[in-house]
Amino acid sequence: MHHDPELNQQLHRTPHAEPHGHVVLDPDKDHDPHATRFGDFLKACIKVNASDLIMKAGQPPRVRVRGSLKSLDTPPVSTEEFLSIAKHILSKELQDDLGKFGSADFAYDYDEKTRFRVNIFQARGKLACACRLISSNIRRFEELHLPEIMSQISLQPQGLVLLSGVTGSGKTTTIAAMLDYVNERKPIHIVTIEDPIEYLLTDKKATINQREIGIDVLDFKTALRALVRENPDVVLVGEMRDKETFEAAVNAAETGHLVYGTIHASSATQTFSRIYGLFEAEEVEQIRKMLAYQMRAFVYQKLLPTLHEHIPRIPAIEILVNNPIVQKFILEAREGELREYLKSVEARQQGMIDFNGTLVDLVEKEMIHVRIAEEASPNADDLRMRLKKIGGVQMR
Repeated sequence: MHHDPELNQQLHRTPHAEPHGHVVLDPDKDHDPHATRFGDFLKACIKVNASDLIMKAGQPPRVRVRGSLKSLDTPPVSTEEFLSIAKHILSKELQDDLGKFGSADFAYDYDEKTRFRVNIFQARGKLACACRLISSNIRRFEELHLPEIMSQISLQPQGLVLLSGVTGSGKTTTIAAMLDYVNERKPIHIVTIEDPIEYLLTDKKATINQREIGIDVLDFKTALRALVRENPDVVLVGEMRDKETFEAAVNAAETGHLVYGTIHASSATQTFSRIYGLFEAEEVEQIRKMLAYQMRAFVYQKLLPTLHEHIPRIPAIEILVNNPIVQKFILEAREGELREYLKSVEARQQGMIDFNGTLVDLVEKEMIHVRIAEEASPNADDLRMRLKKIGGVQMR
């Protein structure tokens, strides 16, 4: 393995701008990771069911298993070997990016079921690399402890379905389960725009095309512009970060598509104010009308630690489904009152549930501790009152 002065020289330039997006690295003989030890490291990552592989020049590679990094039982990767691996696996274009910008992103399809998203970068003048294992192991609603109404929400013919919650609340896992549920039942075209792809979906009854920002397409704006021409029936537009993304999502819903998306909000009802906050005050009324007619369901979820050894975390959820009453509340700008409506018998009968209602159910089923429920609750007094009615406070 030879030291490459040209690549080494590139690695010490100062970054000036952001790299452009790139296609999936073609694992042909010229770029096959298995021609180097890098292929062995990826194989080990799959074998031990790790989520990530971290490499750093001068150290043995490490894998992340259940959140903790563990070193692989193999000699360290020297600076010279790392340069040789980089030179081998990277295309000329990616080598240029690494030199110009200090990092390069690409995806590598290890086999039909496994993909790695790879970021190779410089750290204090040496090479390092982070590889995320993208799984095709998509779990069903019952495995995720999600209610039956999720299947009805998934099979809507058109409209807007939003999942809200903070980062790490399991929104992506839930959406993957929803898309796969549709995939198993409908011969349709599903297109996703993701940043990044976290689950690999395999064609079943549906045809699925997953596009990753920075790898398959330059940015969200470019992907959204091309979306309608791609003739999808169901669309996932990733995260609603700005006005443009939300407008594209609603336009797709209005033209007969079923659109999934995620948004940062702390309840199903707070999703409304989060959306309105993306727009100028004079635009809100128009968006409100569009939502009243296009919204199908807002689902908020938060992962909580359980009392069960084999179930580390369980989703506590809030589900708001559009019906004539919900639509009326939205059109009259009374979205704030929907939290109270969610507690009603009528809402419960239609499969809706407010967050405290889920917490009460989880405590009653002895899935979570009362203390955890109280900490997670948006209204702890209301929660305690409901728990008293069922005698749940005795669990303290």
